[in-house]
Amino acid sequence: MPEPIYLDHAATTPVRPEVLEAMAPFYGPRFGNPSSLHRWGREARTALDEARERLAACIGARSDEMCFTSGGTEADNLAILGAWRARHQDGRNAIVSDPIEHKAVLGAVHQAVREGAEERLCRVTPAGVVDTGSFDELTRSDVAVASVMWVNNEIGTVQPVEELAKIAKARGALFHTDAVQAFGKVEIDARRVMFDALVVSGHKIGAPKGCGAIFVRRGTVLESLFHGGTQERGKRPGTENVAAAVGLAKAAELACSERVGEGARLGTLRERLERGIRERIPDAVIHGANAPHRAPHIVNVSVPGTDSESMLMALDLQGIGCSAGSACQSGTSSPSHVLSAIGAQRDLVNSAIRMSLGSMSDEQSVDRVIEVFARLVDKARRMAPV
Repeated sequence: MPEPIYLDHAATTPVRPEVLEAMAPFYGPRFGNPSSLHRWGREARTALDEARERLAACIGARSDEMCFTSGGTEADNLAILGAWRARHQDGRNAIVSDPIEHKAVLGAVHQAVREGAEERLCRVTPAGVVDTGSFDELTRSDVAVASVMWVNNEIGTVQPVEELAKIAKARGALFHTDAVQAFGKVEIDARRVMFDALVVSGHKIGAPKGCGAIFVRRGTVLESLFHGGTQERGKRPGTENVAAAVGLAKAAELACSERVGEGARLGTLRERLERGIRERIPDAVIHGANAPHRAPHIVNVSVPGTDSESMLMALDLQGIGCSAGSACQSGTSSPSHVLSAIGAQRDLVNSAIRMSLGSMSDEQSVDRVIEVFARLVDKARRMAPV
């Protein structure tokens, strides 16, 4: 069998060798607790502070605006629940978001609703983009926090974050964006785009799973999710994972330095993949293809007459790894909430396959995926009941 092809980089990425090398000393001789005052602790504290400064520099932030977390889900919850809990008693009881957010965001919003918040979800277009008019209408003076992801994790559409942040700021609402799929794919500059909180996740950019960070702009008050310590300026108590912080900073620097070149490479591969699928399967539907801006690494395709589960199994048997959408939804039979929200027909929702490109992708692998995918679609259709 040919070499296996990994097309699920939006779910997770391989840890980069440079990241492993940077982390290794902190699993060995540099094992100290950064809260300790002796030389081992001071050494760990220095490494942690340097990692914070390097990560902050990647997005044009100050080092004291970065807080390390266990990943994107924790950081999203801290941003949304932390902001709402800190502000709702001042008459700001509402939260504005949209129905195509990652479940980490929607789950945090739903928890706030259980605690008494009002949820407002703005409209999205059939192309998978948040409707700015709807966002403007819903973001009134009683909104505590508004949350819109920068790049959609299932269909790759880029949201108008800069415009939405301006609207939120004009109404006195905090603006949070999940940039997990955006980091290293689009330009992020905290000095230009006025988001109050921004989330990144290590394992999407070549760092290990279980590490992430949240940017919290100076002056933004969040109520901590955890209690019992003063680490991370009180926003995230608990002994810091120094090795993970160092690895995240290294991965972030590499992703930012390579963003333009790698983005162009992946964009070319994405176009090649989509063109090949359309040529071989004319009625294939590429979700989000009509959006004004798309991230270069995500292709979400549906083919009438097939179903996701069977196609994923067949692709896997051919050595090709894809997904049906968000990895956080794996193991469930529920249809994609993203595709449902943008009005995709049921058969297209049930047949959707997400192919996400990354460091392991090249022209040869893309061409093989096109050939195998088309062949499997033809087989599935021939075997389907009339």
